[in-house]
Amino acid sequence: MAGGGGGAGGRTQSAAYAPVRLWLLLPSWAVIAIFMGLPLLIMLVYSFLTKEFRGGVIWEFSLAAYDRFIFDRGLFGDDPPVLNTTYLTIFARSLIQALVATALCLLIGFPAAFYIATRPPERRTLWLLLITVPYWVNLLIRTVSMKFLIRENGPLNEFLMGIGLISEPLPLVNTDIAVQLGLFYSYLPFMVLPIYAAVERYDFSLSEAAADLYADRWTILREVTLPAVRPGVIAGCILVFIPSLGAFLAPDLLGGARTFMIGSLIEEQFKGAAGDWPFGAAAATILMTIVLIALLLHARAEARREV
Repeated sequence: MAGGGGGAGGRTQSAAYAPVRLWLLLPSWAVIAIFMGLPLLIMLVYSFLTKEFRGGVIWEFSLAAYDRFIFDRGLFGDDPPVLNTTYLTIFARSLIQALVATALCLLIGFPAAFYIATRPPERRTLWLLLITVPYWVNLLIRTVSMKFLIRENGPLNEFLMGIGLISEPLPLVNTDIAVQLGLFYSYLPFMVLPIYAAVERYDFSLSEAAADLYADRWTILREVTLPAVRPGVIAGCILVFIPSLGAFLAPDLLGGARTFMIGSLIEEQFKGAAGDWPFGAAAATILMTIVLIALLLHARAEARREV
């Protein structure tokens, strides 16, 4: 009876504090609504408007922006619709670049995070500082610096020729490799830090128990360590993949026309008087929708996995 009364009293007390919690959460919800929800709503509305000839939009409902992304109707729009592979190719290229950048960051970031997390506590701060200090500088400056490093007469080529590894400069700028280097350098900490946090919480006695059962190092890593730090790996992959998919600084400054990505396409639509705002908003909406669908599918798969 006492237990039941305590439970009822606890529920009553929780209900009494519910309005207080609501008021405390109100500022956070207001910030999210104003600075995240409202811009997304404006973008969605603009994607259904009509382009004005001199730039800007006309407030007339239209699906022309989405139609242009998918179909090609000729110069004057009178031809029968044909599947437009131009923008789909750009999107596919962006997807591949983002996946490769995520894989490279994971390949380097996981060992780095594991190494940092297994150092003595007094040394971890120094290692984390070395990882994060370069990212205190603006992304634009870091991307321009990367271009300076990899250009034909830059320090990288001079070093490689100086040690005799190559006989002539490597043409790295305006290539997919340059874009990958830019994406990798830009988003590597987004992979390292979540994995570091997961490894730091990992109970290494589990690895010791597996070793006592004669499991080799690769088996321990695959069957014990990776499943335990999996949330950190997934978080790092998401944090790298999403900004890489919509990146435009690295493709613009380090790549060229052959490395044009969806982020650059969206950015171009809002530059100058000739920009097509509805089309840029439609491309951004399509990109965001695909990312959200992928995240929802992942969340659903994780929920089923936990059950």
